[in-house]
Amino acid sequence: MISIAGLLLLGVLPPGVVVDHEGAASRRYIGSPSIVRCRDGAYVATHDFFGPGSTQSVSALTRVFRSEDRGKAWTRTAELKDQFWSNLFEHRKVLYLMGTTYEYGRVLIRKSVDCGKSWSEASYLTTETGYHTAPVPIAIHKGRIWRGMEWHPEGKWGYFEALTVSAPVKADLMQPSSWTFSPRLKFPKETAPVGDHWLEGNLIVAPDGNLVNILRVANREYAAILRDGNTEFVVFPGGAKKFTIRWDKKSKLYWTLSNPALEKYPLSAENPASVRNTLVLMSSPDLKSWTLKRTVLEHPDPLQHAFQYVDWQFEGTDLIVASQTAFDDETGGAHRAHDANYLTFHRVANFRTSANQH
Repeated sequence: MISIAGLLLLGVLPPGVVVDHEGAASRRYIGSPSIVRCRDGAYVATHDFFGPGSTQSVSALTRVFRSEDRGKAWTRTAELKDQFWSNLFEHRKVLYLMGTTYEYGRVLIRKSVDCGKSWSEASYLTTETGYHTAPVPIAIHKGRIWRGMEWHPEGKWGYFEALTVSAPVKADLMQPSSWTFSPRLKFPKETAPVGDHWLEGNLIVAPDGNLVNILRVANREYAAILRDGNTEFVVFPGGAKKFTIRWDKKSKLYWTLSNPALEKYPLSAENPASVRNTLVLMSSPDLKSWTLKRTVLEHPDPLQHAFQYVDWQFEGTDLIVASQTAFDDETGGAHRAHDANYLTFHRVANFRTSANQH
């Protein structure tokens, strides 16, 4: 694999800062980006590997990186086995990484007490398999810490059953007994106006103070808002792809970065879930009506270019962003848009203003 310095000399670097790169020839693709700003001021980012050249179906691999200069340069600090579809979060001065062991594997969590420099052994929270997730946000609500997940039956992709996992905020999160798994809910196919299934849910405290689960609707530009067993479907540009929503106290708005399937791309009409070459910033006062604020990144080709599955955090007036990026490299670029060859870092400066800034 060519070095990042070599890519720079060849002039094929994608936008942003390259955190990691994997050529398509390996058939290992970069997935599940996650990012936090740790209590020591460093940024910590992770990604896993998927694809036929990976170990995603046996014991998945996740890499961990740190930046001590606000994202300008990154150092790999760990490579963790049995770690897939995972999100970073800091809780009570400890950094955690939570996901599954492999594709539809067991749920697990591990911790770092030094902001990602070293990691504990994994704690397996389930004995059964079948779980699915992504780097999704953590919610604190009524004295508990919450996270969305799904369970996937054996067989064809789809038909995810939504659930939540939660623990008391002062509990030992490494103990399986601390966690409660909710009953699973199937997609309401008989009554849903759009879509066949849902996945990659965001647990968010809604304006009325209740906890809701906002899920991606597969191959439809909608989001499903699940509340107390009832579901509402809302128009959501980019809802056919994974998104992360967070609440901003200063603007009193919910914010997200998403991949809308723009009408100017013919592929958008037939397969909106595959159009990921545009990344936009949106906001909402109520989680139902969303306003596009700016285009953050865009490439004219949706077939082999993407800025997708992004995870992000607030940092003052900016957003810090980790992207699963498919872009040109010295070997001809990504296998396809979904099968990314880069983990990249981006900063959305002055996000509360509406002017376009890249």
